[in-house]
Amino acid sequence: MSDSAPAPVPTPAPAPALAPTTITIDDFRKIQFKVGRVLEATAHANANKLLVLKVDIGGGETRQVVSGIRSWYAPEQLVGKNVVVVANLLPAMLRGVESQGMVLAATSGEQVIVVTTEKEAAPGSRVS
Repeated sequence: MSDSAPAPVPTPAPAPALAPTTITIDDFRKIQFKVGRVLEATAHANANKLLVLKVDIGGGETRQVVSGIRSWYAPEQLVGKNVVVVANLLPAMLRGVESQGMVLAATSGEQVIVVTTEKEAAPGSRVS
């Protein structure tokens, strides 16, 4: 019989903070940014922070995009507005509603500001 205590288990070191990922220009070119015009906007029925947008992304295509901007925008503020959309993002289910893209927004302090076009641009216009 051994009177020795079990060897202590080393405590793992904390994970290092993630550094921003650097991408190549080829990686960036894979992202399709398009101008979209918001045709409809409604509050998500099952989520207080989400809006469901119907967005014309040109070429006769309308996408449903779910966005977490409800705390900063009333639905009626977005109808008719041009927004920048990531058009080639895989669809995702957000609280039971399919999102077929992503609307870009900037965070400034406590505010979230949807990225729009300075001048009028046709839906589907490429953003680069």
